[in-house]
Amino acid sequence: MGGVSVAGPATGAAVPGGGAGEDGTPPLAGVRVLDLSRLLPGPYASLVLADLGADVVKVEDRGGGDYLRWMPPLAGQQSGAFHALNRNKRSLALDLKAPRGPEVMKRLAAGADVVLESFRPGVLDRLGVGWEALRQANPRLVLCSISGYGQDGPYREVAGHDLDYCAIAGVLGVNGPAERPLPLGVQVADLCGGAWPAVAGILAALLRRGVTGRGAHVDIAMADGAAAMLAMPQAMADARGSPLARERELLNGGAAFYRVYRTSDGRHVALGALEPRFFARFCAAAGVPELAERQLDGDGRGPVEELVALFATRTRDEWTRLGHEHDCCLAPVLTGDEPRADPQLRARGLFLTVETPWEGKAMPSLATPVRLAGVRAPLRPAPRLGADTDAVLREAGYSEGEVGALRAAGVVGERS
Repeated sequence: MGGVSVAGPATGAAVPGGGAGEDGTPPLAGVRVLDLSRLLPGPYASLVLADLGADVVKVEDRGGGDYLRWMPPLAGQQSGAFHALNRNKRSLALDLKAPRGPEVMKRLAAGADVVLESFRPGVLDRLGVGWEALRQANPRLVLCSISGYGQDGPYREVAGHDLDYCAIAGVLGVNGPAERPLPLGVQVADLCGGAWPAVAGILAALLRRGVTGRGAHVDIAMADGAAAMLAMPQAMADARGSPLARERELLNGGAAFYRVYRTSDGRHVALGALEPRFFARFCAAAGVPELAERQLDGDGRGPVEELVALFATRTRDEWTRLGHEHDCCLAPVLTGDEPRADPQLRARGLFLTVETPWEGKAMPSLATPVRLAGVRAPLRPAPRLGADTDAVLREAGYSEGEVGALRAAGVVGERS
């Protein structure tokens, strides 16, 4: 990196935990993140940063904290989803609406590198801790704001969730059968449109800060991020001169060689034989070599009806073996708990359990996918609400007496 450092103001606090490996140092060691976000997009972004070694402090409301803590089904005292998204983090309970709440937040920000938030645009300003106030407290600070439609534009204050952002972006419109669009099975806008662009934006801003010494306000709109997923199909549609359509495109079920098929046992396989050599290899292995030359018949649709009938003649596992033996881009559609038993996913260490003493058991979780050779992500349990309030305040320079006074005034600490 040419000697460029992303480290921010010295906090005097060691990052809890850390990686293990050849050098023993996780890449974001020394970076402190104050995470005000809730639910999925922001917490997943800060989970990635925490797994990479950042000291992530969840700044939560005193009355209940992150809403995700209480979202059913509970895995004990609190939600299984909360545990999965908030390992390797600490928690500070703070009432930003209390008279001294903004003062505490700005003091914390003065010793931080990143503040992450997911309120509607303008909320932080009304609380007295918007970009200008935080930048005055710490000119090197990176503020990342994740919102549905971004910090400007006519929809900036419109309420929404993942389904709405995918709908506006055009992603929902190309998903599902021709008759009607269907919700995607995972939160595309939240994660691909919100969390991952936030991680990229934060790291880019930290890298630039290492050169200029200046912080930045990173503006992430989940609708923008969802729309970005259409970059290739939209370009293809523009080139041919007709709009995108459900079940008509090369990659959304409109082509025989890139499609999901039902097998004889009522399960499914995914054929992804996009390149002609893979499709020809599949056809030869399946005993229908004559279909290979028909791959692009019917404006690219190909022999769909013939393959529907063909796949119905064998079980999913029989087709899976054929795919492995002949290397033709054919995979089983795993459902329910089946992915947990898949040898490839298991070999990659995708499924984790995190010992969580305050729940009295190990909590299941998924590894984040960014990996650096020689570095292992820590596995600390998700925190109780406000569990680290006193420690984080002391690291910010508050004395024991000042911490006690803030608690007595109802500014910090879990509300009883």
